[in-house]
Amino acid sequence: MTTLTKNEKLSQLFPEDLFLQAVTLTDGEIDVLMELEAAMEKHLRPVLAAHSEKGEFPFEAFSKVVADVKMLSDERLFADKTAENYVHSQYYNTYLYYVMARFDVSIATFMAVHAGLGYYTFLFGGSDEQKAKWLPKFQSFDLQTCFALTEPDHGSDIAGGLATSAKRDGDKWILNGEKRWIGGAGSADLIPVFARDIEDNKIKCFVVKKGQAGLRVDKIENKIGLRMVQNGHIYLEDVEVLESDRLPHINGFRDVANILYATRAIIGVLAAGNSGGAYRAALSYTSQRVQFGKKLTNFQLVQEKLARIVSNLQSQLAVNARVADLQTEGHYDEVRSSIAKMQNSKLMRENAALAREICGGNGIVYEYDVARFFTDAEAIYTYEGTHEVNSLVIGRAITGESAFV
Repeated sequence: MTTLTKNEKLSQLFPEDLFLQAVTLTDGEIDVLMELEAAMEKHLRPVLAAHSEKGEFPFEAFSKVVADVKMLSDERLFADKTAENYVHSQYYNTYLYYVMARFDVSIATFMAVHAGLGYYTFLFGGSDEQKAKWLPKFQSFDLQTCFALTEPDHGSDIAGGLATSAKRDGDKWILNGEKRWIGGAGSADLIPVFARDIEDNKIKCFVVKKGQAGLRVDKIENKIGLRMVQNGHIYLEDVEVLESDRLPHINGFRDVANILYATRAIIGVLAAGNSGGAYRAALSYTSQRVQFGKKLTNFQLVQEKLARIVSNLQSQLAVNARVADLQTEGHYDEVRSSIAKMQNSKLMRENAALAREICGGNGIVYEYDVARFFTDAEAIYTYEGTHEVNSLVIGRAITGESAFV
């Protein structure tokens, strides 16, 4: 049996990466990503269209992927084999989310909430005992988590407007309020809920467990994008949380912002993944579809649109790779995070529209894949900081003036 070289594996895994950005990956990381893609094709591909149409997450199929591939805890991902908290390289994180989003953005979003926002909340906010107790179970998917910050009336202004309250009562806290657009809330075992301490007015984080008295999660219906993500509207009515289940290192919005900055780059990666998926779907369709006696790929206008998509994608991949460099070097901040998210999302929107356009009428049905990427682009464009909010973060940095209000 012939063994593929590293470059051959990369060409097979990322044929659209024309500038070879993915050479930063190690052999072990590449192998895990190839196994992940194969497992998703095997278990998730057959149920993807049906679950998108129904708006249901394919938990059974996803659990089979997890059983086949230890995408977060495989020893090949860690150089010293002893990383206590399983902190992956920034390059692996980047291409893990790219591969998943290129396959399907709902699957990648579920992962980004669980292993990104949720995981980093515990990693940054938890005590040593809490991290030792919960992080390995998140890595193995024995437990699922999420990230309960956004509220019905407070999204972009959550820093000053967060209304969910926490009142200290001896060795426990009483939580009241609502959260909205919380991905995976209905199935999460542990829900980190951000609430404002009524005594000192600071934002703190409390671990609410599935099935607790006073907790209710309603599924948000009728979405046009991220159909499979189970976004929840959370109601908290006198929910009791022990002081031992409060994450002690979150004591203000600055601590929350650190989580957002660390994970916002992931959404920039998801935007690139959406472009990669739309490109692959459009190229596959136009390579087979015959009109006027020729395949669509034989037409100049189709080639021009494909060229625009793949050229935009190179820019997105380059931004992602540079952000991974900066994160590795320790020179990463909110401005770079916002640039990556804003720019990649803008290019993604154009790419998704072009891909749908060259697929004609078939571009709006799930059967041909492009439709998922087209509608999911709108969700990515908005979540984890809208275009406008990210532009104001950048604008504040370059002008020295805050124009948020």
